Amino acid sequence: MSKVLSTTLLGVKMKNPVIAASGTFGFGEEYSEIFDVIKLGGISGKGLTLNASFGNKGIRLAETPSGLLNSIGLENVGIDRFVKTESVKMRALGTAIIANLGGHSEEDYLIGAEKLNEADIDILELNISCPNVKTGGMAFGTNPKVAENLVKKVKNITRFPLLVKLTPNTADITEVARACENGGANGVSLVNTFLGMAIDIKAKKPVFNNVYAGLSGPAIMPIALKMVHQTAKSVKIPVVGMGGITTWKDALCFMMAGANAVQVGTANFIRPTAILDIIDGLEKYCVENDLANISEIVGII
Repeated sequence: MSKVLSTTLLGVKMKNPVIAASGTFGFGEEYSEIFDVIKLGGISGKGLTLNASFGNKGIRLAETPSGLLNSIGLENVGIDRFVKTESVKMRALGTAIIANLGGHSEEDYLIGAEKLNEADIDILELNISCPNVKTGGMAFGTNPKVAENLVKKVKNITRFPLLVKLTPNTADITEVARACENGGANGVSLVNTFLGMAIDIKAKKPVFNNVYAGLSGPAIMPIALKMVHQTAKSVKIPVVGMGGITTWKDALCFMMAGANAVQVGTANFIRPTAILDIIDGLEKYCVENDLANISEIVGII
């Protein structure tokens, strides 16, 4: 373990502050065939729902200039299988385990959080970007009061540190972040994907069945960085930054802007070992700049 990169996030000791983002790394097993994932600070597993889901139908991925649109639709094995099988496999990988929980109703989240108490994980990441079916499909994370209420209830159930993943598709992400903090969140992670659209000009119709999809990749980094910077200045709890990180310099920018750790997503699709290059680059930066630990640069801007 590199001393200059060793990190404690929400009370969990990690080798470094670089985490594989949910939805881009599965549960780590596939990537373990390419490189030793024990080198990662942590893995945020595929987004989980109460029941297994096949996700959305039709086209689910479309490339854009410097970005990727996805409409996967939370395809996953379900919480029960995760608890019994996938979480056990993840623990064997030798890095911090973050379970990402989604839902389409408050009941989904609460039952899911209770079931996940049986899993051997380190952190629960609550994805409040999911559409709330009881409020016309608006995401839980777009309304501060709704977000605070949900976080408070999940916090009362879970036995794990609670990291809340925020959607950027809201009027003021800092207001939602503060609401999550008031609800008892131990930290926030941001940003999830931005809503975007693609049109098939030959077919004269949207590319995706759901019309809109989530945009990730380098194209969103400047906006995500701004939101992380604003949020870090607005809350007292730790912030995990993400959104278009593809190089160690990108990761460093997020940490300088106030992120205690970062998550790497779309870059894993571009080059599976990109996340290792990010870790190596951060370590070299610390050594070259005589930093005892990378935490020294967190929030310097």
